[in-house]
Amino acid sequence: MQPFIVKLIGLASGKTEFNWQADHEFFGKFENSEILDADLEVNALVTNHGVTIDVECTIDGTVTVPCDRCLDDLQIPVETGFSETYVPEDDELDLSQDVYDFVCISLPMQRVHENEEDCNQETLKYLSK
Repeated sequence: MQPFIVKLIGLASGKTEFNWQADHEFFGKFENSEILDADLEVNALVTNHGVTIDVECTIDGTVTVPCDRCLDDLQIPVETGFSETYVPEDDELDLSQDVYDFVCISLPMQRVHENEEDCNQETLKYLSK
């Protein structure tokens, strides 16, 4: 089964749980992603109502992005999720774009190491000139 794809043919009525991992490979499929690496657990509770599909999704873990100050890797914790109702037009429901979007909007606007001492000191030398 392809990650983040819910096959609707044969999906039982009621609730079904799906668990996936999102990593570097997942975010690499999206153009212009600032996420260098990830270790995220994605849990989706899918409720099949026949005509509509309800999805309650939680996303927990960490992502690695460049520090805005020194450009070194910076690990940021992620705790987010979403609840959506879908009216599928196909025999499968692809949640990958939603997972990507909700992770991206959960990240802070300014992404810097908490303490300036944790930044790359060589880079900071150039910034202070």
